[in-house]
Amino acid sequence: MKRKQCQSAAWGKRFLMLGVVILSASLAFAGSPKISKDLEGIGSSDQVNVIVQFKQAPTAVDNQQVLNEGGTLYSTLGLVKAAAYSVPASALAALAADPDVVYITPDRTLYGTTGSLTAVLDYYPATVNAPVAWGQGLNGAGIGVALIDSGIYDVPDLNGSKSRIVFSQNFVAGLSGATDQYGHGTHVAGIIGGNGYNSTGSQYFYTFKAIAPNVNLINLRVLDQNGAGTDSQVIAAIQQAIKLKGKYNIRVINLSLGRPVYESYTLDPLCQAVEQAWKAGIVVVVAAGNEGRNNSANTSGYGTITAPGDDPYVITVGAMKTMGTPSRADDQIASYSSKGPTLYDHVIKPDLVAPGNRIISLYAASLTLNQLYPGNEAPYSLYQTNGNSTGSASYYILSGTSMAAPMVSGTAALLLQKNPSLTPDQLKARLMKSAYKNIITYSTATDPVTGQTYNSQADIFTVGAGYLDIQAALSNTDLATAKVGSALSPTVGKDGNGNIVLMHGSSVIWGNSVVWGTSVVWGTSVIWGTDKSGKSVLWGNSVCWGNSSLKGYSVVWGTSVVWGTSGIPSGEATQVAINGEN
Repeated sequence: MKRKQCQSAAWGKRFLMLGVVILSASLAFAGSPKISKDLEGIGSSDQVNVIVQFKQAPTAVDNQQVLNEGGTLYSTLGLVKAAAYSVPASALAALAADPDVVYITPDRTLYGTTGSLTAVLDYYPATVNAPVAWGQGLNGAGIGVALIDSGIYDVPDLNGSKSRIVFSQNFVAGLSGATDQYGHGTHVAGIIGGNGYNSTGSQYFYTFKAIAPNVNLINLRVLDQNGAGTDSQVIAAIQQAIKLKGKYNIRVINLSLGRPVYESYTLDPLCQAVEQAWKAGIVVVVAAGNEGRNNSANTSGYGTITAPGDDPYVITVGAMKTMGTPSRADDQIASYSSKGPTLYDHVIKPDLVAPGNRIISLYAASLTLNQLYPGNEAPYSLYQTNGNSTGSASYYILSGTSMAAPMVSGTAALLLQKNPSLTPDQLKARLMKSAYKNIITYSTATDPVTGQTYNSQADIFTVGAGYLDIQAALSNTDLATAKVGSALSPTVGKDGNGNIVLMHGSSVIWGNSVVWGTSVVWGTSVIWGTDKSGKSVLWGNSVCWGNSSLKGYSVVWGTSVVWGTSGIPSGEATQVAINGEN
């Protein structure tokens, strides 16, 4: 897999976000519902890496059948009843004909990019009320967070009396060692658990302290020195996190990575893996993606949530801008943050949003990202008394939903430290029900690299249940049912009359008439309203959508790809600077 949010090959060859996006290899094979559409078009003589899901964990007989077709086994993925193989494309039809085979997908790849920017303080702990938790003695102590990323470089801010990286393992084929060589994983780790060691003391006027500064980190490296990796490597890392859950008290997995959606989450092996972790009692937090400016399908960025963030079990996180102030009153949605509903399944995503723009966290000068973009080093003058403009040796600036997800992972560690008995569903419900709803409805942003201006709006498909609020989450006493799947993200669809309606099962805690509150979605704004035709729709005209030409039903609910059958947007998309926006 490659780093968190880059853009898929199907969405264009340029990458749209910081974080990691699993990209497809654009392979393809037509003719069988068991073969993913993105395998179509590959030559029959080509060799392709695939993940084959079976009805049961693959047996020696199953593996032998693949070998008989000229394939090679390179990874067993029992967590999702699958294995990864290299096979001739000519063998795909024969494999799909096996009644024990459920679905075949490429072993998809991820990519990421960045650029330069002007440095400002991010103030994210104050924005989400983290100091309230610290004042209660909560710092994540004793909680294990598995970071599945490019590895972690062990820097002083991740140490206490000893290193808080309690376990490390490499899953990148052909490489040894789990130390970060790219820089993305170290930055994410710093947002979850950095303790501010290199910015604490009389010579500093600002300390870069993370959400859960005493949490333990389980370092599971799946991305190489260029930020690349595969689905199978991530699935193998998730398997290991589940296996190590008891030994290291792993209660949270952070996945600041993703890729485009190519099929329903019920078939996607990556989604099936995160569901297994959730069912094992581990909170899974996933970045939403950085495709919010992608208009290649004429949806104004709607329908661009990436996998596995499209899975209804997990907590999917979009990105906000702190605007360089500690107050959240002026914060705005980042225009590049991916928007729902999800392709194929129409799940309402993201679940909530957190600071993700121009976030300052940890790095090492030798890592690839800094070699490519040294201008992202935070200047000493930003936090050191009488500091100069020289780039810091400790802190680095990045943007994207990759940075927003670890805010929520750190918060989950705080909640679990306070109440270890919380299940993943109960914790998800608390975060969503307590989220801050009074977000600026409309905003304009300018890309610092291209100069292009974008209009954004805060609605149910851009900010979900609202903005992360740690103080409110810690104060929330609502104990939702512990049943696995009770907090599935709701879906939307059309009823028999063509109305846009909320759809969910009776077991879902959101109830049968509301989404995330007692009677309303956004403060005093009702869920239901009427559109110009008088039909009932999912939003009211008072807050969520207003009269803007960006109204969701004009770009999402029509004949667009979101509701159509083509599935994946195609064509060149506008590039989003990894460094964020003004």
